[in-house]
Amino acid sequence: MTENQPGWGGDLGFDTTVAHNARVWNYWLGGRDNFPADREVGEQVRQMFPGIVDVARADRAFLGRAVRYLAGEAGIRQFLDIGTGLPTADNTHEVAQRIAPDSRIVYVDNDPLVLVHARALLVGIPEGATDYIDADAHDPGSILRAAAETLDFAKPTAIMFLGSLNFILDTDTAVAVVDHLIDHVPSGSYLVVAHPTHELGGEANAASMRHWNEHATPPITPRSRDEVARFFHGLELLEPGIVSCSRWRPDSASAGGLPPEVPQFGAVARKL
Repeated sequence: MTENQPGWGGDLGFDTTVAHNARVWNYWLGGRDNFPADREVGEQVRQMFPGIVDVARADRAFLGRAVRYLAGEAGIRQFLDIGTGLPTADNTHEVAQRIAPDSRIVYVDNDPLVLVHARALLVGIPEGATDYIDADAHDPGSILRAAAETLDFAKPTAIMFLGSLNFILDTDTAVAVVDHLIDHVPSGSYLVVAHPTHELGGEANAASMRHWNEHATPPITPRSRDEVARFFHGLELLEPGIVSCSRWRPDSASAGGLPPEVPQFGAVARKL
């Protein structure tokens, strides 16, 4: 879809003149669901920090590896994916249902453009269930109530925050959101987090994040390893712990060993 097609923009409740994270991320991944403002800011960030494209790709690959582990070895059949973003290849339901067709997935976002695409494209297979709910990550109670129409929270569930907790700017608030959700799922459930950090990537990465907060929406809060670790308190971190998401159980290593780091932490943990 392009900006020249009818129904875009104000009719759907979003501003195409201000760069938005979901659309810029789509641009970095080579998608077409973005507007000139998104491409302009996306290119500015890429010029400042060329590694941002590697971050986007590494984040997506981390999602695939984490979901394959959870649906496969861990036997998880329910996924609550908060902060869906624009659909691309190998979305959570596609990865999970490829392994376990009876998997049930609920996507959560509150962006009107994501809503339009999700309802059209995030369609699972008959053996399982795939749903999308329009809700804000700041309100975990509403998320749980709406998701309960598809998921049974008496059963183990994977709660996923892939590049979305950074939009909850206050760390204490973000931790409280995660705690609320984890408190409402049983033992054997999992938490999956990918989160941007200023501890990797050097000054160019930090400068690109500042540029983003000045020119795009929503603003982000990068966090340190210790701050990200707070999301997992009381949970059992799986090996290799909190690492650059490119190095979380990589499918293959580079000639020098582990894949290059990207400034995005990734981790998976189990509720005991």
